[in-house]
Amino acid sequence: MIKFFKNFKKDEDGAVTVDWVVLTAAVVGLGVAGVGTVKGGIDSLASGIKTGVSGTTVGQGS
Repeated sequence: MIKFFKNFKKDEDGAVTVDWVVLTAAVVGLGVAGVGTVKGGIDSLASGIKTGVSGTTVGQGS
């Protein structure tokens, strides 16, 4: 039983997993923050484009 605990203490797989979970959470958090930051500008731009193209017609050439 003591040998099991010594081997468990030396095993670093759990520590590596925790590192990857923390890094993944940071990347996801940065992505969400980025979307939240640019969302208002994108909505405004889309509204401007809608207004600009709403009165145009696409017809056949001569």
